[in-house]
Amino acid sequence: MTTAGRLDALLKLHQAEPDDAELLYMIGLEHAKAGDHPAAADWLSRATAANPAHHYAYYQLAKALHANDQTPEALATLDAGVARAQQDQNAKAIGELQELKDQIELDA
Repeated sequence: MTTAGRLDALLKLHQAEPDDAELLYMIGLEHAKAGDHPAAADWLSRATAANPAHHYAYYQLAKALHANDQTPEALATLDAGVARAQQDQNAKAIGELQELKDQIELDA
């Protein structure tokens, strides 16, 4: 299935489950794969709002923001993700979010 086909299928599912954080996340990922970083950021931001404990939505949101030349917003997103992961005591997510933050700061 193509990216467009996957996106169409996910959007149909989204109509039935508009607040499903995992669907919002997957739609964001499909937009990112297609290179549409503003749309990816929009959907991934919605995923973090729907489920603030979705640590990898913060990660992917930061990548989309950074790819869209919104580095300060990407770093702020990573800070929020790290704070949430700390609250949830998720060491793996903390490490991955911090690693991406370090990479983005080196690029800046």
